Amino acid sequence: MSLRVTSIAIFSLLAALSIYFVFQLKFTFDFEQFFPQGDPDLEFFLEFREKFEPDDNFMFVAVRREQGIFEQQFLDNLHDLTLQCRDLESVNRSVSITTTKFPIKLPIGGFTAVNAVNRSKPEGYARDSIRLVEDERLAGKLISKDGKTAVVFMKTVDKIQQEPAEKLIADLDALMANYNFESYHYLGRANFQKEIVRMQKRELIVSAVVSGILVMLIMFLIFRRPASILISLVSIGLGMLLFMGLLAATGRELNAMSALYPVLMIIVGTSDVVHIMSKYIDELGRGKSREAAITVTIKEIGLATLYTSLTTAIGFATLMTSRVPPIKDFGLNAAVGVMVAYVTVLFFTTALLTYFDREQLIATKSNIFKWDKWMNNFYLFTKTYPRQIMWGGAGLLVFCLLGISMISTNYQLTSNMPMGEKITEDFAFFEKEFSGFRPFEVAISITNDTLEANDYEIVKEIDKLENHLRSYPAIQSPTSITMIYKSLNQASSGNRKAYYKMPESKAKFMQYRKLAERFPASANVLVSKDKKHTRIAGSVLDIGADNIGLISDSIDHFIATEIDPTLISCKQTGTGVIIDKNSQYVRNSIIRGLGMAILIVSLLMALLFRNFKMVFISLVPNVLPLLLAGAILGYLGIQLEAGISIVFAVIFGIAVDDTIHFLSKYRISRSKGMDMETALHITFVETGKAICLTTVILFFGFLVMLFSIHPPSITVGLLISATLISAVFGDLLFIPVLIRWLMPEE
Repeated sequence: MSLRVTSIAIFSLLAALSIYFVFQLKFTFDFEQFFPQGDPDLEFFLEFREKFEPDDNFMFVAVRREQGIFEQQFLDNLHDLTLQCRDLESVNRSVSITTTKFPIKLPIGGFTAVNAVNRSKPEGYARDSIRLVEDERLAGKLISKDGKTAVVFMKTVDKIQQEPAEKLIADLDALMANYNFESYHYLGRANFQKEIVRMQKRELIVSAVVSGILVMLIMFLIFRRPASILISLVSIGLGMLLFMGLLAATGRELNAMSALYPVLMIIVGTSDVVHIMSKYIDELGRGKSREAAITVTIKEIGLATLYTSLTTAIGFATLMTSRVPPIKDFGLNAAVGVMVAYVTVLFFTTALLTYFDREQLIATKSNIFKWDKWMNNFYLFTKTYPRQIMWGGAGLLVFCLLGISMISTNYQLTSNMPMGEKITEDFAFFEKEFSGFRPFEVAISITNDTLEANDYEIVKEIDKLENHLRSYPAIQSPTSITMIYKSLNQASSGNRKAYYKMPESKAKFMQYRKLAERFPASANVLVSKDKKHTRIAGSVLDIGADNIGLISDSIDHFIATEIDPTLISCKQTGTGVIIDKNSQYVRNSIIRGLGMAILIVSLLMALLFRNFKMVFISLVPNVLPLLLAGAILGYLGIQLEAGISIVFAVIFGIAVDDTIHFLSKYRISRSKGMDMETALHITFVETGKAICLTTVILFFGFLVMLFSIHPPSITVGLLISATLISAVFGDLLFIPVLIRWLMPEE
């Protein structure tokens, strides 16, 4: 009696502490979180970024006028907006077509700068509009090619953090309210951070609330008693509260994958509660006292649940082998969460259960009693049709292998964008009307000790590569130091479009060189301070990681065969390139992580059952759901990316739970002197019932993720729900057949 009071008191105190810490939880999002740690290309990129400014410290505001932007009031508003943006915190500078100037040669010699568009002379708008939409320095950057949208480009502080990002967007929203633009769109790091964190908070709350309602309904349908529902909700809610409090207390930040935590904790906790409660009710039904019933429950189910929790935790912990920090963090946090749920159920729920009798926990007409008949039929089916079951398994294996061969890793940024949200609409708008979001960079180093980045031979070689890049439709607006010399050449030739090209002779180039040094390229934008490094900067459309990989390979081939290595060395880099490498690491980490999980789980099974045949028997039904998940990805054409890769760890970690419960009950029954068939029958009726109940809860629990607005979360929910159904069928069909085949009685 004193132990259960002490247990409840301790958990009540921990709950109070957790409530305090939960309010200190922090949410974060940063594309750099998804950089694969330890990658040599990442190290190169970080060194490259030290020489230049980052490629993602920008913010775009696109304003649209369907009749065309060349109208005086619109241009005046655009100009005022551009100037006002310069006063915003975290903004270093802002430009638009109304503040852009072009060089022009004076009749008396020398150059001056003139406005790209003269706002005060509407009579020149028609001429200006034609000229600007055809100017590659502006078209697709500051003005759309149809002339109906203009952009204010802001250079923000490097590595803008969450709070400054949210303030910048709030101030920008307030500023935009002062104008009557027909429509406007945002694109930039600050907006992504603000909107993705908002989505994370929404996902966390929705998944917790919907999952709680679902558990309450399922517990009512199973047990039909308020006491059972209350015990379940309090136990599961307490486990989730303690877990979230622990995350906050240890300074862990919630990232893009945190929306899975409530679903995970509710599902894992519910599984543990159902197994414990079902066994306790069964023991009370055999006439045992509360104390005796809970003792047997802890002894038989507590140990099995410990093993299931350990294997589930191991499944999640394999994600720590990933090079992608959010996945690594999710693996660690989820593994800890599983053990928190186990400790809560083992000590708190069992203490709470001893206050209730069988009649208080389950209604006499509950559907749970029908499971005995269904499980008996299942048992007879496995005994009657073993050959058909194994042939069916072989057919499923072939089906899965074919599907797996079709898996695509052609990851797109849009696949991670929240559905129905303005940020997604804005992203699509910029993809269609402008150059898109994904940065594209080529790092160029001067290999000739006697030359610098602004020497004729070097600039000509860069121009050769830049012209090649323009041959790829997906690569938008590549810009380099050549832009300065092309602009001066155009200005020297009456500002005619046909002369926007490199000077035809070295002599002409040298005439422009002193003028070129006045341009920002020397200020660490396009050329490093030591003039030994330069860059080609642009963007690439969101056509998918695999497609971009093909373009990248083609560019590398051009560099290897056409670029003079005695002048320059070139290497593709940038944020987009680094994130795309996740596809490769995702595939490798899945194989490595699952291999490690299977090895560790095999060792645990060997320790638990002391029989290697049982190890094999336990693994077969748990490998098939993994293969099925891969097949579904392949057949449905779902791209395998970082967020979806966790599916395999979740499936393996949870599916193996039921196997351990089934085999543990079989072993206990055999240790009591039962023959093989009797032990299998008892296992079906008792543990098979709990397995099916928990699978029903798991199935609907993960379907909660259909309420998400995050596409990968929806995919994760569907995949796990579908494959866990296959896992329970694997346990109930294959395990009995394999036991009879591999371990027949003498």
